[in-house]
Amino acid sequence: MLILLICRPIKTTTMSRRPTGLSRRLGDGASIPFMGSLHPKSRPSPFLSIGLVVVGAFLIIGYLYSSSGGNSYDKATLTRLEGGGSCTSEIFQALPYLKKAYGDSMHKILHVGPDTCAVVSNLLKEEDTEAWGVEPYDLDDSDASCKSLVRRGTVRVADIKFSLPYRSKSFSLVIVSDALDYLSPKYLNKTLPELARVSSDGFIIFSGYPGQSKFKGAELAKFGRPAKLRSASWWIRFFVQSRIEENEEAVKKFELGAATKYQPACQIFHLKSFL
Repeated sequence: MLILLICRPIKTTTMSRRPTGLSRRLGDGASIPFMGSLHPKSRPSPFLSIGLVVVGAFLIIGYLYSSSGGNSYDKATLTRLEGGGSCTSEIFQALPYLKKAYGDSMHKILHVGPDTCAVVSNLLKEEDTEAWGVEPYDLDDSDASCKSLVRRGTVRVADIKFSLPYRSKSFSLVIVSDALDYLSPKYLNKTLPELARVSSDGFIIFSGYPGQSKFKGAELAKFGRPAKLRSASWWIRFFVQSRIEENEEAVKKFELGAATKYQPACQIFHLKSFL
């Protein structure tokens, strides 16, 4: 008798060790969004791919818009400046009358003071106007537009208690706001001659009135000391002692142009450059 023995192949199984790390603890990644895309054998959903492409496109457009300057410094910026008791906002109020007083001298301007990125950005929008800025304090919280101005050298961060990083008569006009109120007379004796040195047609000071509320508690963190707001008589005596002359012609033209149309919220001094 022929006995057929049918032997089935014995399947040997091996115990594979599954990783006991992060993926197992989190249920093999099922609870983490996009975790599946990290595994090479998984097939990504077409909807996921489309979603990633759309999100990436929005991010790229947003970055290019912010880097190009966009419209970062608009009415919202000026409103913030005005709300903080800033004399910087006065520059934009006084701009039409400054143009009448200084004419062609308004074509090459240096602004010195906090928020200079906002000032420079808005001045550059004016027709036939070149503008630069000096920020006396840190720019840690600056946005992309401000950082772009710094990279191009249009805005510089410099301690105004020392020499300004420009050659003599580099600018036709220098405008300073919200900076001198934080300097003691010792440093004003160094800073005012520097403002006169780098300008050819004069410089303008925007200073707060005594008793005016400026920056309040935040000023100590940024400026290191509270503003010392001086009277007009104090400033005039200081100018005389420093041999800095008032630009009487510019004063007359400015006051004539403003007349009853504009009432400054800050003191404005028009001064001559050194010959």
